[in-house]
Amino acid sequence: MTQRKLTKLEHGLTNAEVAARQHAGLKNDPVPPLTRSVKQIFRDNLLTLFNFLNIGLAGLVLLTGSYKNLLFIFVVIINTAIGIFQEIRAKRQVDQLSLLSAAQLTIRRNGQEQKVAQDAIVQDDLLLVTRGDQLPVDGLVRTTAGLEVDESQVTGEAASVTKATGDALISGSVILGGHAVVQATAVGKGSFITKMATAAKQKRRAASELLTIINRIIKVLTFTIIPLGAALFIASMLRGTSQNRAILGTVASMVGMIPEGLVLLTSVALAAGAFTLGRHRVLVRELSAIEALARVDTLCLDKTGTITSGALQFERVEPLGQATTGQVTTILTELVAAIDDDNETARALQQRLGQAGVAPEEVLPFSSERKWSGAQWQGHAYVMGAPEFIFNQVEPELKQRIHHFAQRGYRVLVLAQVSALTTPRPTAPRALGLILITDELRPQAKNTLNFFQNQDVALKVISGDNPVTVASIAQRAGVAGAAQLVDMSQVGPHPDYDQLVAAYNVFGRVTPQQKEGLIKAYQTAGHTVAMTGDGVNDLLALKQADCSVAMASGSEAAKSLADFVLIDSNFDALVQVLNEGRRVINNIERVAALYLIKTMYSIALTLIFIFMNRSYPFEPIQLTPISSLMVGIPTFFLALQPDYTRITGRFMRQVMEIAVPAALCVVGYILTIMVLGSHFNLTFATTSTLSVLMTGIISLNALLLAARPLNRLKIGLVALMALLFVAVFVFGGSLFSLVSLANARLALLYLPLMISAYPVFVLVQNGLGKRVLSRIRWR
Repeated sequence: MTQRKLTKLEHGLTNAEVAARQHAGLKNDPVPPLTRSVKQIFRDNLLTLFNFLNIGLAGLVLLTGSYKNLLFIFVVIINTAIGIFQEIRAKRQVDQLSLLSAAQLTIRRNGQEQKVAQDAIVQDDLLLVTRGDQLPVDGLVRTTAGLEVDESQVTGEAASVTKATGDALISGSVILGGHAVVQATAVGKGSFITKMATAAKQKRRAASELLTIINRIIKVLTFTIIPLGAALFIASMLRGTSQNRAILGTVASMVGMIPEGLVLLTSVALAAGAFTLGRHRVLVRELSAIEALARVDTLCLDKTGTITSGALQFERVEPLGQATTGQVTTILTELVAAIDDDNETARALQQRLGQAGVAPEEVLPFSSERKWSGAQWQGHAYVMGAPEFIFNQVEPELKQRIHHFAQRGYRVLVLAQVSALTTPRPTAPRALGLILITDELRPQAKNTLNFFQNQDVALKVISGDNPVTVASIAQRAGVAGAAQLVDMSQVGPHPDYDQLVAAYNVFGRVTPQQKEGLIKAYQTAGHTVAMTGDGVNDLLALKQADCSVAMASGSEAAKSLADFVLIDSNFDALVQVLNEGRRVINNIERVAALYLIKTMYSIALTLIFIFMNRSYPFEPIQLTPISSLMVGIPTFFLALQPDYTRITGRFMRQVMEIAVPAALCVVGYILTIMVLGSHFNLTFATTSTLSVLMTGIISLNALLLAARPLNRLKIGLVALMALLFVAVFVFGGSLFSLVSLANARLALLYLPLMISAYPVFVLVQNGLGKRVLSRIRWR
């Protein structure tokens, strides 16, 4: 590192020095926003392939002079406006919550400590970092009694790294233990994290299953619509059809093939989900995570801060051997002061024991991987932490005492004198006493966990604490199978994770690497896994899980990685998170089939009418009642319905059950109408009217099927759409280019068709649909 001027440790920068650096541009960058800007939202919603295609089609309609057939473009405009409005509304909610959960860093200026946002840091500022902080700038350790950092966000290596005074720190590193004063050496564009992009966002989850399917459909249609439309237009002109009729038929076919509402529905539903969760004080960091959470069937919980409140209380010490309570308490007080840690356990001890003012010769701060901390002063070294990680083998009598207190729900640590602070275990430890700490259940924990179990979500407790203590708390919280526990400190360096996850529900003494291994094993077994956590020991597991939830009261590093942040750290908010995710995805899967009906029959009819000696059966204006009344309006209301059933990947099943049979019925009835039209010499206006009628009736049956299970609201919605569809024929004939159906001779044709529509649809849906589904399951 190049030689640089060192900022005064006791004073920090002055206001004048800060202003000079800000003027020179030597200041840090703000945290990248979670949402797109308003400009980007407008751009991405307006400048789409389908919008350009619709504008081009509208231009062709203008050439015909049939201006009423331009109505479809207004529907597109309204849909786009709704999408922009919903996303901006969700953006404002997310941005507001982002401010509440934004990291605040402690810096020293003018001899005083103050909390500032990331973008307020300037070069040479002194940062006071502690366990759980994530460094937003490159820095130099100016002073520390012991510091351990995780540089895996940058280096990919999960092992902790010990840093001493004078060592360099890389932006993106997470403080695993200890304290330090760090001088910012590179900020903004000059820092490593900016050059390599935001470290916390390095890992990108796979695109959601639903969005992947929809994008695949859009991609196929992109290469299908224009060639089919061109072929239909050329075929129409070669048959001698008038140019205007050929244009209107081609536009109608291409408009029918565009499922613009499907894209809108998905984006609006996810944005509305983020908005709703925001109202419940849940910050959504990634919209696709809403779907991942909806599909979760396994929820892994870190005990402290999730099931329990995390507000630890020091109960008492239990002396061992010849030591007295007073001696053990004095040594513990001095040790806590010497280590000067900032984790929950240390704060609980400091609150009861106070500060002893010991000047340590050596300090080893607490590490989630090591699970103990220690210090040496006046030639004596002491440690405190998990017995299994301090002793090579815990003596039977000591193990029995620990087990006794753990069964009563205590968190048990051991205080020991050692010869040297070696790692991974200290040298020659001799137990002096047991430290008993209590942790209370969150008020709503039992009800929340019971809700998840009733929703077929398996609960797994993964904690660094003693497995007996963890199991005791899990039982109090009502976790099923809490008696099936395992001590992960005893499974060896290369455990069989697949066997472990199959046999146990409660995992104690788990290291961060083991947490990650357990999550991977559940995923390998075919489960969709959510992980909740709040500390640096949860980082690897949070990154590995299909979706992750962090408490706002937890470490900044955990919050920066989580897909969801519970702003008020209310564990019961997870109920709303799961419900909202399921509601959004269930409703998208249910109504998406309705959008694809039009796409499917439009493609099929286009292919057929390329080779038929007749004009395409629709004009653009005639598709508007079907698109609006049978799809657009009802799906908007159906998408808001509560549906909290477990997600089972039903998208393609819904398409096969509803869209394919409905599209086949529409094509069949239209071909039947064409045959009748030729036989009875019906005009194009008449056959197109009958085609609209039968297409609407089949779509109404599909809507009724998609609305199941029915209730009063849904029945009323379907009935209203049916009445409005009838009103189109009665009052909107001239607008929608429909002939009057009040004709006895014509009624002899369409009434039998109408009566047959429901039984034919049910027959096709139950026969062909189930046969296709059966084949799909077996392949």
